[in-house]
This record gives sequence, structure tokens and C-alpha cells, in this order.
Amino acid sequence: MQTPNKSLWGGRFSTNLTSETVAFTHSIEADTRLIVYDIWGSKAHAVMLERQEIISDTDLREILNWLCKAEEDFQNGNFSLDPNKEDVHMNVESYLIENAGPELGGKLHTARSRNDQVLVDAHLYIRDEILNIQRGISKLCDAFLNIAKDHVDTVMPGYTHTQHAQPISLGFWATAYVSMFLRDQKRLQSAYELANTNPLGACALAGTTFPIDRQLTTKLLGFDTPHEHALDVISSRDFIAEILFALSLVMANLSRLSEEIIYWTTFEYDFAVLDDAYSSGSSIMPQKKNPDIAELTRGRTGRLYGALIDLLTNLKGLPMGYNRDFQEDKPPLWEAFDIVKSCLGILPNLLNTTTFNTDRMAELVNSNFATATELANYLVKEHQLSFRESHEIVGWLVGELVEQEKTFTELKLTHSLLKQKDIDIPIPELKQILDAKLALENNQSLGGTSPAEVNRMIGAFEEQLNEIAMHVYSCQTQIEDAHKETQRIVDKVLG
Repeated sequence: MQTPNKSLWGGRFSTNLTSETVAFTHSIEADTRLIVYDIWGSKAHAVMLERQEIISDTDLREILNWLCKAEEDFQNGNFSLDPNKEDVHMNVESYLIENAGPELGGKLHTARSRNDQVLVDAHLYIRDEILNIQRGISKLCDAFLNIAKDHVDTVMPGYTHTQHAQPISLGFWATAYVSMFLRDQKRLQSAYELANTNPLGACALAGTTFPIDRQLTTKLLGFDTPHEHALDVISSRDFIAEILFALSLVMANLSRLSEEIIYWTTFEYDFAVLDDAYSSGSSIMPQKKNPDIAELTRGRTGRLYGALIDLLTNLKGLPMGYNRDFQEDKPPLWEAFDIVKSCLGILPNLLNTTTFNTDRMAELVNSNFATATELANYLVKEHQLSFRESHEIVGWLVGELVEQEKTFTELKLTHSLLKQKDIDIPIPELKQILDAKLALENNQSLGGTSPAEVNRMIGAFEEQLNEIAMHVYSCQTQIEDAHKETQRIVDKVLG
């Protein structure tokens, strides 16, 4: 079955598209998010065309008038995208043609192509989404810093290979995640810079013979610079790959956090208790309290990885220039944005309402030789042994205690065993060496567990988060100022 209307590009064709072809090729679902951005880009383009005397001021006035009406109709729910018109660009242009007439409405597409137009829309939308995600990460970091400030010297076991390693503090653990997510912020800032370049004016792939001013549209759309090389502009989707990579790492880190939440809230660990508002129960087992938010965050991470692989697979076989395969770049990116924003929208509150069982942490840190390294270090410093010799002695000591089902809390036994190796440490001194809380305080190296060092890192991380907040604010202001300037010109033209 053929569609009743002919496409705006249909002059070369003798028949209309079939309904199956339209259904297969349209991008309406993904493009709905781009309507306001497409209209903004069209306003800037029309202003530039008039400034360059490519269209008349009368043409500009009519075009801007109907672009504003299209925007108003969309905001009021009276303008939606028609699949028979393929995409957002054809829908907006058709709105102008149907209302202002083909002579005026058709002039808007002078000196541009859907190839550069879709990139403009995507760049504008992506900028906003990156800034939203950066705000969400900062909010999550604030939740971790709140935990850190309250638990600078709350002792707990640190783990390697999921086995007890050395004593750390809950505050030290929390600041580790801040350090991790600050790297995500840097990757997102880099991705933002790649997205904040202006594709408009590249046209189909070769630029245009019209005397366009790409610097003007760059200013009116709030971009930093034009993306210059026309063929590269149209061929480029690596900026989307960069964003998906950054988002995939954000989700990888959120998944790691989720894994710890899941373990920590088990009966066996009993490190943390989730608030009832951020848990769920079982339909059959009345006692259950499940960490579903953490589990779903962990589970949704695979969808981000899938989105990245989806795009990379798409790109690897494409020649230079526009290929319709590029239409498939937006749905996975849109979903990636939605997933990350959803996770960042709930995890900070989950953390802020979690209760930590500090007694259980203290109990475990003293039950499984977590201060063995401190004893080995003591032997190096006070008995002039090499570290390997010290390591051998302490390893033997632990083996003997394990054999007798004892721990370092048995100070007299520990003392007598050490004497068998000609190591005589007074019991009061041995008690201090093996004290987990003192171990925290003694690790004063840069980035170590000492409360003083954790407090220093908290301050440093807060400074970095303030810098990020200022950067996000600056980017948002640049966008808003550009939009206001475009609208100021529009209002002036329309009187």
C-alpha cells in the first residue's frame, strides 16, 4: 500500500513510498525529544540566512513567525510528529509549508541538509543530558562525603580478593567512591567538549556555494566552535561513542557500588541496613527485605554496554559521508541517558537513608588478622629485619593461631609464639601494634587511612566538586545565554 502524500524530497520519484517503507524508515520515536532543539536550530539558521542576504527580511519574519507557532503548538500538545513525514526535520518544515506556503516554508532548508541538521539537534540535546548526568554524579558524591564526614574513624575491614586485608575506615571507603566518580566527571567533561561543536553548515557533506556564516550560528546555538571539515562533520559519530563509553564506565562504577550494597546488607555481612523506602519484599517469604534498587542498577549496566557495542558495530563498516545506518545511533544513546539518570536519581537517597552497623564492622575487623601487615612493618622498623623475613614470621604466626582456632586477640599466646622466633614484644606494646583503630591512624602516607588524611581528601574532593559545579553552571549559562540571544533576535524581527 502506498502512502497518500508525497515526501518533500519526492521530486525525483514517480511513486510514493509504501506504508511498509515508511514504517521501516521513520525515526519518530527517537526524534520526539528533538523538536524544541530542531526549532531552535532552524531559528538560528533562518537568522543567519537573512543576515547573509540569502533570504529577505520578509521571508525571515514569516519563517520565524511559524517556527514560534510550531514551538507553541508543541508545548501546548497541538503539534506531534507524523510518521509519514519520516523525521522531526520534515515535520517542522512541513508545518511551515502548510501554514506559510511552499514558497516561504521551503526557503528554510536553503544551505542546509538533514545530514547536518540532525547533528545539530543531537549535539544540542546531548549537551543538556551530559550536564544533567554530571549534576547527578555530584549529588551521589555528596552522599558519600556525608558518610565520610560521619565515619572518618569508624573502623572496618578492607578487602582484597573479597578476603579481609587491612583495617580501613568507613569514611575511607566512602571517599574511594568519590575519587572514582570524579574521574567519571572528567570523562563527561571531555565528552561535552566534543559535543559542543557546531555541525551546521556542513550541509550534505561538501559545504555550500551560499555565503553562509557558520560563526554566527555557532554563537546563536551556544557552541564553542564550528566543526570545520564538512565531510568529517557528516561522517562523525565518534562523539556519541565517547559519551557512551563515559556512561558505560559510570554504570560500571554504579554496579560495583551496588554489588557492595547487596553484600553488605546480607545477614552474613550485616554491615548495612537499607531504609524500607528503598527495599522490597517477597511475595512468598514474609521475612525478606531485598536490595532491588542495587540489583536493578547492576542488571541495567549490561544495557549500557550493549548500547556502546551497538554503536561501535554500526560505525566500523561505514564509508565516509552520510549513511542511513546513522539513524540507529540515537535510540541506544537516549536509553543510555535515561538509565544513568534514573540510577543517579535514586542512589543518593538510598545512601543517605542507609544505616551502617559500626559495631559489626568493628567486630569483624578484629576477628581475622587484619593487622598482620602492621606487625610485619613493626618488625622491619624495630627489629631491623627485611620485609620478606618479617612477612615469613608473621605468616607463620597466623598459621599457628589458625591451627589453634585463635586470633590476635589472644595476646599472651601471640606473644609466646613470637618468642619462639626470638621476637620479644611486651604485651602492652603488642596490643597497640595489633589495634585496628591505631592502624588507621598510623597509615599517614598520602591517600592513606589516617583520619587526618581522610579529612584532607574530603576537603580536596569538595573543592573539585565545587569546580565541577562551576563548570556545569558555566556551560548551562552559555547555553541559556545563546538561546536568549536567538530569541531576542526573533522577538525583534517579529516586532
